[in-house]
Amino acid sequence: MAVLPNKSQETSMTTINRRQMLALGAAPLAAGLPLLHSGAAHAADYPNKQVKFIVPFPPGGPVDTTARAFAQPLGQLWGQATFIDNRAGGGGIIGAEMASRQPADGYSLFVGAIHHSVNPSLHPKLSYDIQKDFVPVSFAAMFPVFLVVNPSVPAKNVQELIALAKKPGSNLAFASSGNGGGTHLAGELFNMHAGTKLLHIPYKGSAPAMTDVLGGQVAMMFSDAPTAIGHIKSGKVRVLGVASPKRSALMPEVPTIAEQGLAGYEAYSWAALFAPAGTPKEIVAKVNADFNQVMRAQEVRQRLYVAGAEADPGTPEEMAQRLQAEIDKWARVVKAAQIRID
Repeated sequence: MAVLPNKSQETSMTTINRRQMLALGAAPLAAGLPLLHSGAAHAADYPNKQVKFIVPFPPGGPVDTTARAFAQPLGQLWGQATFIDNRAGGGGIIGAEMASRQPADGYSLFVGAIHHSVNPSLHPKLSYDIQKDFVPVSFAAMFPVFLVVNPSVPAKNVQELIALAKKPGSNLAFASSGNGGGTHLAGELFNMHAGTKLLHIPYKGSAPAMTDVLGGQVAMMFSDAPTAIGHIKSGKVRVLGVASPKRSALMPEVPTIAEQGLAGYEAYSWAALFAPAGTPKEIVAKVNADFNQVMRAQEVRQRLYVAGAEADPGTPEEMAQRLQAEIDKWARVVKAAQIRID
């Protein structure tokens, strides 16, 4: 004899059948909804835990200072803790290698610098690729480079310096913070544009380089803003120009080198925010939007200004284009100047 289901069993069976039918009907529907992929799901509640910023330089430097200027406000905006993980060494290589191996989930971000556009030319066997192993999020800040000379140098502007450098028997030299660094490359780019042969004298850092410029042991230097501005204002060095594409807000009265006859000359240091390759586009877009919001805040811009930097955020697409241009430019300089790293 057949047993008829009671009311509760009938309800249960109906529920199950409905669920099965819904599941079967929803499967093709869900497959046709691209917004329901995992990237969007992850981005919807991102971030829901601590976010790490890997800085490949020691604490206290310009890139580290930049990272600290935006990391804390981002954490406040997100309602999550953020922290800086300094992994210094190898001109930014050690930190970049570590960052390239992090999970692509948006919780480990990388603060790169100009070094990462130069390293491919200086180190052809890098264990990471700044373009393939990372995705751009945004440029962060620009660090102006000022051309300064010892007051004993008889040149009041860029053209007078070029004329002095081209005199027969001239032995003008420029100091830098180190072989292959940004201030070295700025000098070699100057040689290319001006047709000069300024001798490069590398030091282990900007401070000792500036010390010898102040003492007259070396005639000049392409210096980062924090190292140069105090000495410029005190009159201990004479500033001839700024290497940025436009006048710096730090010292707007100083003309660019380009506007003094070297059209197209452009050299500056920078910091930028990257994410590991494979990070969902939705997370990259969210970080970019929030990052730009933070970088527009007056207190963040002022903090960077005091540190000798200018806020310079933008879109991931703009950053990708600028990164490619930087890689191409410095590859030409490295080749022309035959720069080698021991």
